[in-house]
Amino acid sequence: MAKTMNQSNYEVRTEPVEALSILSPEGKLLQPDLLPQLSDEQLRELMRRMVFTRVWDQRAISLSRQGRLGFYAPVSGQEATMVASEFALRQDDFICPGYRDMPQLVWHGLPMYQAFLYSRGHQQGGRIPEDVNVLMPQIIIGAQIVQAAGVAMGLKKRGTDRVAITYTGDGGSSQGDFYEGMNFAGAFKLPVIFVVQNNGYAISTPFSKQTASESIAHKAVAAGIHGVQVDGMDAMAVYKAVQDAAERGRKGEGATLIEAITYRFGPHSMSGDDPSKYRTKEEQGEWEERDPLVRMRKFLESKNLWSEEDEAKVTEEAKNTVAEQIKKAESVEKMTIPGLIDSMFEQTPPYLEQQKEDFTK
Repeated sequence: MAKTMNQSNYEVRTEPVEALSILSPEGKLLQPDLLPQLSDEQLRELMRRMVFTRVWDQRAISLSRQGRLGFYAPVSGQEATMVASEFALRQDDFICPGYRDMPQLVWHGLPMYQAFLYSRGHQQGGRIPEDVNVLMPQIIIGAQIVQAAGVAMGLKKRGTDRVAITYTGDGGSSQGDFYEGMNFAGAFKLPVIFVVQNNGYAISTPFSKQTASESIAHKAVAAGIHGVQVDGMDAMAVYKAVQDAAERGRKGEGATLIEAITYRFGPHSMSGDDPSKYRTKEEQGEWEERDPLVRMRKFLESKNLWSEEDEAKVTEEAKNTVAEQIKKAESVEKMTIPGLIDSMFEQTPPYLEQQKEDFTK
């Protein structure tokens, strides 16, 4: 990202960025030399996860409407950014998510029923298995950016080649934590990847009112880190951007800010948001023509790697898995106040023992 300085008024200007694209909306290769070196089976697995996530999202919306889930933030439209970014990581890399980022956690190893428990507000939803390198979703907008910088500092101090990755939306880029985390990462050259899923709206606030900057990717300049913009509806472009960012981090070359231009097809959350009040049908239709699943499907079909039968099989698998996992979540013993208190410390302190007694009288 080039930059120039006018010495008379110290005004810093940057050149416009161009989003990295590897596949066209029709699934055709735009830049064959940039196509990630993935095997046929890896390409099929990435597609399987994207289709699975779309079906899971549809079922989760239904479960939320039935009152069987608590807070839920839909993800359809953002599968390429979410699934392909996690697919580009190693299992020992660390994910620090926001509240919309459940797919990354589950594909990184968090059992799905625990993701459902988290949504239902159950304490067991936050008990991460020891071999799963994730934090639970941060509900405070932007706070995960600082957490990721801290995790990356720990990974660096331990002398590992692991990286941390975190996610926020375009609205999250207006939070103080966003700038603090990036500045810290830049100052200490940390192995961390900041992914901004720019889906055009922070709830109902359009991106045009979010910042005067030409792009979010430009904000990397101030932090002294690498910044790129990528077509977030293109799984291959997202994979390539995250793969490159992870490699830079592993080599000690510091942090990367990735702005993924994407679009959520559904509402901001299932908590009363009505996108028809701030988005037009024409806009929705234009973005649906760039559907990441359609793009990847056409690409794989051209290579004889995907079929309608494959899609139907994954759809059925996803429906069955979601049904099994929500039943498992619903079968977990209900929370109690004494149980919650006991879960806070390895050895419950006397003042909390007294509180337990007060609640059980």
